[in-house]
Amino acid sequence: MKNILSTLIVIAVLGMTSQSVLAQQFEKGDKLLNAGINLGGTYGGGGVGVGASYEVGIHDFISIGGQADFTTWNYGYVGYKWRYNFFTIAARGSYHFGKHFLTMDNLDLYAGPALGYRVSSFSDPDGFSGAYNDGYGSGVFFGAFAGARYYFKPKMGVFAEVGYNASPFKAGITFKF
Repeated sequence: MKNILSTLIVIAVLGMTSQSVLAQQFEKGDKLLNAGINLGGTYGGGGVGVGASYEVGIHDFISIGGQADFTTWNYGYVGYKWRYNFFTIAARGSYHFGKHFLTMDNLDLYAGPALGYRVSSFSDPDGFSGAYNDGYGSGVFFGAFAGARYYFKPKMGVFAEVGYNASPFKAGITFKF
């Protein structure tokens, strides 16, 4: 986890120190890739994880794509420690608000839903673990998110998302193709 965070910070710093050019606002045909960390766990746990999403612009305001996220969190006290793991894969869509009221070319505000499947598992201090008896259960996943991308280069920037998704907060690096 430390290596991933360090890599993201180095990429961001290198991008900011090179020549900066404003990016175009979101448009039909844009391909967007987000990669970063998840903070806060599913169902209220204090988890951390990693995730990525990819979207393609199908209209000047709308993009569709997918996401994959892994989040884990521990719960317990001295002598007892439960570990919960969640792997989510989902389709997602975003509505991009930029052309309605935003005058900054390098900022992309968006929001949307996600629908997919979540695999949940846990382990407990007594050695029992499994995907079927975890208290949360695997199954259909529905999420909603709002986010922002800030491009410090035409094809590279940073992003942050909040909401009820694979985790309450995501942040990382974004690429536009």
